[in-house]
Amino acid sequence: MSYTHLVYHIVFRTYRSMPSIEEEHERELYAYINGFVTNHHAKLYRIGGMPDHIHLLVSIPPNIALSEFIRELKFATNGWMKQSPSFPLFAGWGEGYAAFTYSKEQIPIVKQYIINQKEHHHKMSFAEEYRNFILENGGEIDERFFLKE
Repeated sequence: MSYTHLVYHIVFRTYRSMPSIEEEHERELYAYINGFVTNHHAKLYRIGGMPDHIHLLVSIPPNIALSEFIRELKFATNGWMKQSPSFPLFAGWGEGYAAFTYSKEQIPIVKQYIINQKEHHHKMSFAEEYRNFILENGGEIDERFFLKE
């Protein structure tokens, strides 16, 4: 038997970063996502976000590819949100996503970061946050494709 502990901090945004996740309805969306995660035998450590993006801290089983998990999650939530009267401005999800891996010891730090999203974004835009995540994790920014649809 193999042992894995694959914890990802996943960030994705609404189409064109439109602020379409209203605070009074975000818990409905988070509950739906929690059900999706549970049905995929994954573990949700934390979820949070802003009107234009979502953060997940999640452990995914090794038999599910990260890209497939995110594709299915976006597809499921897209359909659900478009049918819900709680998200009238939702036009879909942006094409890409960011995902970073973390060790077991880092989980409390990332959870706290996600909890503090609303406070954090008084100081920094989503574009700045996303750019920093990519650079801090060794990625390179190509402005031709940065946050484009």
